[in-house]
Amino acid sequence: MVTLTGRSALVTGASSGIGAVVAEALAAAGARVGLVARRKDRLEQVLARCREHTPDSALWTADLADLDGIADLAATVERELGGVDILVNNAGMPKRRRVQDTSPADAEEVMRLNYLSPVRLTLALLPGMISRGRGHLVAMGSVAARLGPPHEAAYGASKAALTAFWESMAVDLDGTGVQVHIVQPALIAGTELFTLPGNEEPLSDLSDALPPQDVADAVLGLVGDGGFERYVPGWFSEMASGKAADVDAFVAGVKEWTRDRLAP
Repeated sequence: MVTLTGRSALVTGASSGIGAVVAEALAAAGARVGLVARRKDRLEQVLARCREHTPDSALWTADLADLDGIADLAATVERELGGVDILVNNAGMPKRRRVQDTSPADAEEVMRLNYLSPVRLTLALLPGMISRGRGHLVAMGSVAARLGPPHEAAYGASKAALTAFWESMAVDLDGTGVQVHIVQPALIAGTELFTLPGNEEPLSDLSDALPPQDVADAVLGLVGDGGFERYVPGWFSEMASGKAADVDAFVAGVKEWTRDRLAP
């Protein structure tokens, strides 16, 4: 089991779903946890559970889509939390609709929250990690980053951009003591990605969804062993490598699967 006593962690999108469970898991491992999200009432409930393990955990309410406010947020968190050892960029939004139903504003909105926001927060907190010679930068990606699911072009593109940034960052930070990790979840139960208004019904069978604790376990596993990428469930790595081996065949297969799902 990973022990994080004496370490501090910041989790975005921590008011519900994956973010809440990850935050509680980090607190249970001994980390002092900072929580960030828009909904203070829900954050307070998560904070109460975190404080059962680490009483000096804290929260900040912020809209991470407001990119101009991220630098001030990072400075406040570093000052009040005493530095950040583990950053978990979890805040994100879906956008399930066909490309022909997607507006430029839709694409920009998703990219702002899912990609630009975690990049800005990471770059704001990175100097402190480098100066201390240690840290963990965790991104919550998605299997959509590697597999290009139907009706999720904007969402998949945002997670692909995040994954590409994280891959390069892992190389650039070699030797600094700062480690870089990304989790690529598939269907996860208890999240709002499948119920938010303004999105099509998911094509996938949600009865196959895994508990968010599996994602929390992946985060703790990566922080513990220093690995770069982990899929949840793990067998999706085989699907990603199969796609890379023959992209044409993969795309043809997804087209057929989509036609079957949409057939009356």
